[in-house]
Formats: sequence, C-alpha cells, structure tokens
Amino acid sequence: MELVYRGKTKDVYALADGSYLLKFKDEVTGENGVFDPGANQVGLEIEGAGRAGLRLSKMFFELLEEKGIPTHYLEANIEGQTMTVKPARAFGKGVEVICRYRAVGSFLRRYGLYIEEEQPLDALVEFTLKDDERGDPPITEDALALLGLLSAEECRMIKDLNQKSCGIIKDELAKKGIELYDIKLEFGRMDSSGQIVLIDEISGGNMRAYKNGRRLEPLELEKTVLED
Repeated sequence: MELVYRGKTKDVYALADGSYLLKFKDEVTGENGVFDPGANQVGLEIEGAGRAGLRLSKMFFELLEEKGIPTHYLEANIEGQTMTVKPARAFGKGVEVICRYRAVGSFLRRYGLYIEEEQPLDALVEFTLKDDERGDPPITEDALALLGLLSAEECRMIKDLNQKSCGIIKDELAKKGIELYDIKLEFGRMDSSGQIVLIDEISGGNMRAYKNGRRLEPLELEKTVLED
C-alpha cells in the first residue's frame, strides 16, 4: 500500500489493483473538546469512533447501493477499520454537500436573525468548499460553475442525488426513533467513466441526529442504529 493522503479522520492508501483503502481513525472534528460535524479541525479523540464510523458507513453505502444511488463503495473490514473504494476524484480540493432538515449549527449562526433554532428547513441543500484555512466557506452554484469546479447541470444532478440519499438515510434513522437534523456528504467523479458518485464516508461524524430531544454523539448513534 502507498499512503497518498493523511486526513483528519481517515488516511487514504493506493492499492496495487487501482482501488483505494480508507483507514478510519478515532479522531473526530470539533472545537474545545466538543464534537461538531461542521468543524474543520480535529477536536478530540474518541476510542472506537473509527470503527463506529465504518460500521455506519458500510450499512448506509450498502443501503444506498440497493436503492440505486451510485457510490464509490466496494467493501469494508470492520476489524481492520478500513473501507475499500473505487478510484474517484473530488471536485477541486473537495466540495461538500449539506442537506438540512432543521436550523442548527452554522446555518443558525449565519441566519439566526431570520430563523428560529430547530425550525424545519425541508431538505435545504448547501454547497461548501473543503478549505480548512478559510473555514470551509459556503459557495453558490453559480460560483461553482464560474470557478470551473462543477457545471450548472452537475450542480443540479448532485443536489438531486444528495436529497435522495439523505432522504433514504433520514428514513432509516427514523425507524430507530432518531431524527436527522442535518448531514454532510461528498461527491466525486469516477476515474473510469466520469460518472458522479457519492464518496468519502456516511457516519455519525457527518451528521447531527437527535432522539427524544437529545443529540446523539457518534458512538451512541452507531449503537442505537445497529442495535437489534
């Protein structure tokens, strides 16, 4: 294996057959020791977080594949905390797509003058750039096209894929009495075909989810979702 990227929560290795291996870590994003899926820095280390994130990613990727959502997923090794994926490239340095069902986090901080906390948002989609130095800034669809990262048609396609994917995840969580407030996904382009697919991971580190009015931390979310 060849290390090609060392990330905040995962390391990426190139394999001899052309696929890639994602090694999940126990670090999660946050600030001042508090978990925050919207943060752009490692905030703390939670023992078991890597395995929990992988277990949820495996479950959701396989579910989405069954529902016809194209992804980069191939297989997962829970004990090794690794996921094997097809080769796909991010747009620029990475474009993340957030689906918001309630007003919390950075959305509330930006627009709190006009909206109440936890107000329903009806699957509102926002695009942000992966850019730690600039705080992962939100970006409009017109600006994505202007910068040559995505065409207007590709933005519409990704928005549709995002809302469909997040709706499937939201419905699955609801079966366990969990309400999804927001979730951040990432899309990329397949090296072989140019097809746009869902990439990266789908875990508690990507989302805010609540049960009985209380927010679930990543390990608690995994345990609640996967319990019999």
